[in-house]
Amino acid sequence: MSLPPVLYHFFRTPLPYVRTLALQEQLHTLQLRLRQTNSHKDILLLLEHRPVYTAGRRQTEDSVRDDKLRLTNIGADFVNTLRGGELTFHGPGQIIGYPLLDLSRYSPAMGIRDYICRMQKTLEAHLRERHGITPSSSEHTGVFLNPTTKIGSIGVQVRHRLTNHGFSLNVTAEPVAWFNQIVACGLADVTAGSIEGVKGRAIDLKDEIPGLVERFGKLYEREMVELDTENEGEIGRAIVEVEEEARRTGPWAREPIEVPIA
Repeated sequence: MSLPPVLYHFFRTPLPYVRTLALQEQLHTLQLRLRQTNSHKDILLLLEHRPVYTAGRRQTEDSVRDDKLRLTNIGADFVNTLRGGELTFHGPGQIIGYPLLDLSRYSPAMGIRDYICRMQKTLEAHLRERHGITPSSSEHTGVFLNPTTKIGSIGVQVRHRLTNHGFSLNVTAEPVAWFNQIVACGLADVTAGSIEGVKGRAIDLKDEIPGLVERFGKLYEREMVELDTENEGEIGRAIVEVEEEARRTGPWAREPIEVPIA
């Protein structure tokens, strides 16, 4: 039996992280409910976030308390999450991908390792095929330009064979200054890179979306169909609501705020 298409949506306005996390939970609950009749939809959300640092599930509130205070003081949000991985940054200039897929639809059911491997290959193929950038191999999860420069991150969660969280890819140079404030993903000797930094010219993030969607579909062996918010019922209404809230939220810090040393 052929698999149903994956519906994708690209948000035009950077979204607050907590509200987007709530959207993932809302869609996860809907998928779980409709799976009983096999009428649930697989979805790929593509977006930028407002500046935010997120900690992984292995990090406790106590262990990140000092980081949380320091990083919120420079203009970013800070959120503890249940994804894999450690402290990282998301913000404008970076494509975030949240695949909400039912891995049990594959035959046999797709394992988590295979799911993550395909995600990494999607990002690597995009860099090679669109930009002529050859990623460097690494023992660490994520996408590297060389052994000490990381351009893409992966951190996922799978519950009841339904996925959430996902990947990020640094397109413009804007995220780099924010990454410089932390030891990202627990890798002390690794810094952040971007497509712009490699190409030496401005890159429009919106232009990256069609090719990334196409490569995602190819690696996951799925047809990709743009989500029609007006005709997708509860899914469409939830997405529109988040977009409208984001537009009302107002501006964000464009770069880290310098905090005077006491």
